[in-house]
Amino acid sequence: MSAPNQKQHLFDKPENVKRLLRALYLICIGLVVADFVIHRHVSLGWEEIPAFYAIYGFVACVILVVLAKAMRKVVMRKEDYYDE
Repeated sequence: MSAPNQKQHLFDKPENVKRLLRALYLICIGLVVADFVIHRHVSLGWEEIPAFYAIYGFVACVILVVLAKAMRKVVMRKEDYYDE
């Protein structure tokens, strides 16, 4: 808990965090639904796949995380690197 004289911030309350997450989820769902309703002028065939950009973004994010974990093994220094 916080001290009595400490300022309460917006995201200190769990219910505000839940509201923010719900709003984010609703926006994401709304954008995927809009993808089925709104006609897009596409230049490549695979862009016609429903929710293509949502799937593409998710796959790209997963690939970035996997590559970052692999790069960590190559780039990471020992714990006592600066103590030598």
